[in-house]
Amino acid sequence: MSAESSQNQTPSPANETQTTQSHPTMADNVEPAFGWTAYAERLNGRFAMIGFVLLLLIELVTGMDLFTWLGLR
Repeated sequence: MSAESSQNQTPSPANETQTTQSHPTMADNVEPAFGWTAYAERLNGRFAMIGFVLLLLIELVTGMDLFTWLGLR
């Protein structure tokens, strides 16, 4: 086999999954800090998802939308 033919071979699926798996890095282990940080954005997104699900549950249980439930309509 020449060097060119070995470079043109497609990697096997086993080798491909080993190279594409991500390992935890220092960027993933961010700590709370002030300002627009990855930690703050991740936490804000999680709270937004929880709030949205709770809003849907309130509408499902009460049969009223949020404004009616709060007495604003």
